[in-house]
Amino acid sequence: MKNIKIKEVYVRWFGIPLVALLSVFSIEHARQGVFWREYLIGLSFTTLYWNGAFLIFMMYRRLYPNISETTKRLTITIISLVIWLTFGGLPLKLVFGYMELRHIFNMESYLETLPFNMMIGFFVGSLYEGAFFFEKYKETFRINEQLKNQQIRTQLEVLQNQMSPHFLFNSLNTLTTLIAESQEVAIDFTQNLSEVYRYILKNKDRELVRLEEEIDFAKSYVFLLKMRYPDNLTVDFNVPDVFLSTNIAPLTIQMLLENAIKHNIVSKSKPLHIDVYIENGRSIVVKNNLQLKSALEKSTKTGLTNIKNRYAYFGNKQIDIISTTRNFMVAVPLIDLIEDNQLSIT
Repeated sequence: MKNIKIKEVYVRWFGIPLVALLSVFSIEHARQGVFWREYLIGLSFTTLYWNGAFLIFMMYRRLYPNISETTKRLTITIISLVIWLTFGGLPLKLVFGYMELRHIFNMESYLETLPFNMMIGFFVGSLYEGAFFFEKYKETFRINEQLKNQQIRTQLEVLQNQMSPHFLFNSLNTLTTLIAESQEVAIDFTQNLSEVYRYILKNKDRELVRLEEEIDFAKSYVFLLKMRYPDNLTVDFNVPDVFLSTNIAPLTIQMLLENAIKHNIVSKSKPLHIDVYIENGRSIVVKNNLQLKSALEKSTKTGLTNIKNRYAYFGNKQIDIISTTRNFMVAVPLIDLIEDNQLSIT
């Protein structure tokens, strides 16, 4: 069934005449006057108050859009709303003769209709805040669904690139050669190969892992790569211990390493050097010297896109991609998990 979304402007301009009608029967001096005159006056006041309140709600939503700022936003909104509903109708009160200039500082002149205004303000405010929270709920649900779909795409890409028969075939061939040459090295290779597969299977459903885990996994993965490119590939990790407790999306570093090897020449004449380091205490950077292949391997072109989309979900934070004539760098934000299970981008 198709969802029907009622526009706020329709609710407002339908509600204003209705509330104006209620004011005629609810306010004592309005009941004592000529109906149509009092209704038009009530319509004028309601239009002013409602549209002013609408602007207040919209302004503070823009200033404090996050769910974590709800208490602050509601507090400031209520204070502003009370002030507006108390003094906002002053010009109309003077025009329609409900107040004289000499009574402008007399609080009794403002308090006469305040209870009714506050009751309607509470009702209208409840509608706006209820609609706001419902939209936030739908947005959160939609983002969660997108993240699930993105995780599935990431899992598929990892399976295609790292757990494919081609990858396994190359690993087993390398292992066979190592067994003949050095059983000790072959044992190390087997252990690192098992660590790579164990990490992939363990974290394929997780949103975040500790940076320490991701670095250990990346080193195991690099060990396997070094067997294919013993003298042609160097990878240096420079990550201080203080950052190891931060978090990162699983397989991010591995995908960036694979991306560098897939798109660049790795040979004795043109060795590939990759640096993994912390920048400004905010991001982890994977940087390689740029020496693009003339004929690139067939690519799904979803590696960097997957990482971008996942990090857009975590606090709407984007990764930074910098390409120069000499280097290619990707900076991925570090993520801290705070006690209330919310995400904080450092």
